[in-house]
Amino acid sequence: MLGGISIWQLLIVLGIIILIFGTKKLRNVGSDLGGAVKGFKKAMHDEDGKEKSESTSQQRIDHSQQASQDSRFDSDDIKSSADDKAERK
Repeated sequence: MLGGISIWQLLIVLGIIILIFGTKKLRNVGSDLGGAVKGFKKAMHDEDGKEKSESTSQQRIDHSQQASQDSRFDSDDIKSSADDKAERK
């Protein structure tokens, strides 16, 4: 028993739904829903494959260029902090 609903009550409700909508419309709704679920699963699978390929084929960073850029930013910070201190005096 599903919370006080018997199998006979479920069959009566199913029969009424079939009478209202018809079997053709219910079949179309079922196939559309199945197609949507299949498309969603395919998209999720494609995303997983794409993320894996991107993580394995990352480009290498030239660390010497990165270090020179970092030192340039550090020297700019030092100059600006020295200028700030001079302005405060």
